[in-house]
Amino acid sequence: MDLPAYKQNAADTIERLRSLYARQAPDRIFAAFDLPSPTISEFKLQHAEGVCEYPDPVQRLRFWDHLLAERSVLEDDSLPSAYLSELDQGLYSGVLGGEVRFNCNPDTGWISSMAAPLLANWADFGRLRLDPDHPWFQRYAHQLAIFIEGARGKFGVSNFILINGLNFVFELMGATETYLGLIDCPDLIRQAMVFGFQINAEIQRRFFAAGSLVAGGTCSFGVQWMPGRIVSESVDPFHMTSVDCFEDWGRSITEQIMAEFDGGTTHLHGNGRHLIEAVSSLKGLKAICLGDDKGFAPAIDELEGLRQRAGDMPLIVPVSFVDFKRRLNRQELTGGTLYLVQGAGTIAEINRCMDAVRAYRV
Repeated sequence: MDLPAYKQNAADTIERLRSLYARQAPDRIFAAFDLPSPTISEFKLQHAEGVCEYPDPVQRLRFWDHLLAERSVLEDDSLPSAYLSELDQGLYSGVLGGEVRFNCNPDTGWISSMAAPLLANWADFGRLRLDPDHPWFQRYAHQLAIFIEGARGKFGVSNFILINGLNFVFELMGATETYLGLIDCPDLIRQAMVFGFQINAEIQRRFFAAGSLVAGGTCSFGVQWMPGRIVSESVDPFHMTSVDCFEDWGRSITEQIMAEFDGGTTHLHGNGRHLIEAVSSLKGLKAICLGDDKGFAPAIDELEGLRQRAGDMPLIVPVSFVDFKRRLNRQELTGGTLYLVQGAGTIAEINRCMDAVRAYRV
């Protein structure tokens, strides 16, 4: 088994995660911890927040190498992996000639990408073509090769988010025109979704073909690791729609992309929790990450009710270290859940806490 050296208990961690996502641990809890990072502190000193240029992939690999090495003696349920944030959204428009824009977040060390709407109007849709040799595909292949080779034996390379379904149509025309198009030109929207599916599938196939699997599974930011070739889907466009709209426009294409591989994960923001029953029933879905967002109650405070609505679907939930320890000591944590714990002080503190996590039973 090809285990990452930057995780001293990698074999045990993988088996624990395997049981979680096989839905064999409804009475157990799991925890991945954040902790203060010298690498992030240095990054903040060297980088300004806001718009920036596409960075040197070698420098980005070096950043991840240093960041993940800091965590190598953690005994939590995290698995170390680097995220290709530079390519996670802009790539899908970039391969069609879109204007990709990069943004630096010094607090996380991420340099992410977005894109301006690609089309001025729907009349231009017919000119779009998928070119497998487009320069953005070449840039993607170049960075992916650097990361996979540089990570080999030390850490994994995480899958990155799909821009599929209505998310892809957003890339073409923007959100407002997309929502209007559901009423005014539904046939065009469906054509665009089919085209977007082809692009998403091609990008993800290249990711797996490059040798990205670790121990026969996919590293995936948030959920950490899952067996097989797993994709990371987004149902964000439906957070501001009814469940019926999701059923009409989201379910089929989401299940289709998951069936193309070995399943997938997704996330729900605070304004998308009304979708949890429908999303939990998606064929091929392995887990849901619950987000905390301004203006909404923290997911941890609503977790018991969300768990009942989600059935036995594995959930990933953010929580502060102080709140996590309090709930742990009081036996108030919900099973079948991976907690993303923020604000721990030291590695020794985390490893002591993990003794209680592994022993915990609901």
